Amino acid sequence: MSPFLAYEDKGDAGIDSPSTPLVLVHGHPFDRAMWTPQFEAFSATRRVIAPDLRGYGASPVVPGITLLSDFARDIEALLDDLKVDTFVLAGLSMGGQIVMECYDRFPGRIRGLVLADTFAAAETAEGKRARGAMADRLLREGMRGYADEVLEKMVAPYADAQVKTHVHRMMTAASAEGAAAALRGRAERPDYRALLTRVTVPALVVVGADDAYTPVADAEAMHAALRDSTLRVIDGAAHMPNLERPGEFNEALGAFLARVDG
Repeated sequence: MSPFLAYEDKGDAGIDSPSTPLVLVHGHPFDRAMWTPQFEAFSATRRVIAPDLRGYGASPVVPGITLLSDFARDIEALLDDLKVDTFVLAGLSMGGQIVMECYDRFPGRIRGLVLADTFAAAETAEGKRARGAMADRLLREGMRGYADEVLEKMVAPYADAQVKTHVHRMMTAASAEGAAAALRGRAERPDYRALLTRVTVPALVVVGADDAYTPVADAEAMHAALRDSTLRVIDGAAHMPNLERPGEFNEALGAFLARVDG
């Protein structure tokens, strides 16, 4: 049985509303608070749901290895419990890869995909070794040293100080066991590039112009593979444009949602 996920569920335009529910999937090593600017922007006009993935935030921690398929099953179970049949599914970084896994599992429920600062290829042998080593390190040392090291790759060095503080707080609050389990599972992820060519719903691909983890070239490759996609490169942002440049991110997301609703 999937663990019960903590989640935020705001806004309800009513059963007859044309506004499609929006489901937001956070990245590693964050939690649903990553999506605060999007809740503020969109929950007044549509239902917005964001879970804490297993191992993160207030959700249960499951040590060992958490595959992307485990995360996808948890999300499917949560949406079943909440009686949300169809929705736009958005994810950033690891969350974007979980979104792709969800599309592989239950495509008929998804009316649109948002893939932010993510990539579709399987892990390389070198990447698998690096993720395993990082998982070992997090279990040994905890999250703070890692958070200090990667903060100015997660967000740009020139990012607003409040954004940096928010991101650092989420990383240091994350469970080392949960984060390590996700790293080990993510190392075993499948290659989603062929899946993207079979996506039949509209997609929005977003990336920060200065993202070093998932550079613009990765976003361009996904955009090219998708049949019906819009690519938005957000200047003045690195790996988390939804927090670094929420106005520009929300503008792109809002236009996409309006198209799906229409």
